[in-house]
Amino acid sequence: MEASKTLLITGGAGFIGSHVVRRFVREYPGYRIVNADKLTYAGNLENLTDIENCKNYVFERIDIVNKQAVLELFQKYDFNGVIHLAAESHVDRSITAPDDFVFTNIVGTVNLLNATLASWKDRTEGRLFYHISTDEVYGSLGGEGLFTEKTSYDPKSPYSASKAGSDHMVRAYGHTFGLPVVISNCSNNYGPNQFPEKLIPLVINNIRNNRPIPVYGRGENVRDWLYVEDHARAIDLIFHQGKVGDTYNIGGFNEWKNIDLIKMIIKTVDKQLGNPEGNSDRLITYVTDRAGHDLRYAIDATKIKNELDWEPSLQFEEGIEKTVKWYIKNQEWLDNVTSGEYEKYYVEMYADR
Repeated sequence: MEASKTLLITGGAGFIGSHVVRRFVREYPGYRIVNADKLTYAGNLENLTDIENCKNYVFERIDIVNKQAVLELFQKYDFNGVIHLAAESHVDRSITAPDDFVFTNIVGTVNLLNATLASWKDRTEGRLFYHISTDEVYGSLGGEGLFTEKTSYDPKSPYSASKAGSDHMVRAYGHTFGLPVVISNCSNNYGPNQFPEKLIPLVINNIRNNRPIPVYGRGENVRDWLYVEDHARAIDLIFHQGKVGDTYNIGGFNEWKNIDLIKMIIKTVDKQLGNPEGNSDRLITYVTDRAGHDLRYAIDATKIKNELDWEPSLQFEEGIEKTVKWYIKNQEWLDNVTSGEYEKYYVEMYADR
């Protein structure tokens, strides 16, 4: 049977991307889902072993920074929609290698926009270029207030600046060329398959291996946390029901100080491993705060709740418990991704602190 739609999902072997690919492959068997991923350190096809043989799923290994490769991909497939997740996303890495973030996040996005424009031309009816972004483009909040879709951009790191740049280019192509675009900005995601340079899997993995848990400053930074499957569901809704040209903030309504979050994870992991309660508190190690570290992010997700009837499905404690269980159950996955390059990176980031 011919696919009713062919969708391109970039970065589909990564953390959030793999959950989005899985959802679309399973929920829409009449769609052909093309997953394009470079397979860098954070892109892992092991994340998709459960759907890799599905008839409506195709994987293409490309680097979106390669303009010709992107054009050839659009010549090979007539895409009805693009869901663009491919990005360099870790703030610490952006401080040590900002060029990578400029190339992938800005140049790569422009390559996709140009290929989309060339492919669709005047055939834009029912098509959509959906760009996934971050709340970090808004900068840092004080103790009060929330980021809304109208908040001015004020990025503080090379990562957030590169994402802000890509957001501006997407909007520019919408205004200048009439390309049907939509953008969403999400808060911190957590859940299964997240590469363990990010806070929650890093803490889980370090407890498992009896290694120090690095905490920036005094752990007072506040983040809003969103379960990754809830994010994938929001992306599904925005892609199918969102208003072209609009922006949607996706948040968990769930703010935590880093140190309080870490202590809750320790309690959950110790319980599931059969350790005495609080056994791993001793692993907490305060390290020098990183440059440009935003104090607080918090998303106002009222718009997507009111317009698309979306809200988080899990209480945070329930989400953390599910996440910890997954990592403990999938220790082989963790061991596979924490070898080699990641280990070198880990030492570089934290050894002298």
